[in-house]
Amino acid sequence: MAFPAPVPGLVIRYSYLWSTEHARGQEEGVKDRPCAVILVTTGEEGNKVVTVLPITHASPTDLALAIEIPPDTKRRLGLDGERSWVVLTEANRFIWPGPDLRPTTPGNPDSLAHGLLPHGLFEAIRLRFIDLIKARQARSIPRTE
Repeated sequence: MAFPAPVPGLVIRYSYLWSTEHARGQEEGVKDRPCAVILVTTGEEGNKVVTVLPITHASPTDLALAIEIPPDTKRRLGLDGERSWVVLTEANRFIWPGPDLRPTTPGNPDSLAHGLLPHGLFEAIRLRFIDLIKARQARSIPRTE
């Protein structure tokens, strides 16, 4: 299986671990979901460290803490037709490729990415996430290898 290069804006399928699950001591996410790569850095051993934001159908209680993905973008990425939001208050961080990546198409291990978010949407997500980090309203959960 060939892994795509991790780049900011890439939408992947991933077993996301929510902060509430992490607080209960869970180490694995309950559900695989699309996630947006928000940051790619180089780790101590020269490996890629990826930070992802979850994408959910759950309507946010505070619209300032999530950004909706437009229907045209969802179609282009091959996501379902329901409304979806990128959650900006929490992220997972892991060494790429990591054991929690999932195929976007069941049964096809070579389909690990949906595609890229449009630049303008990605920038809006990135800038809002940075603002929330500075305001201490966002956190990152390091995942186990």
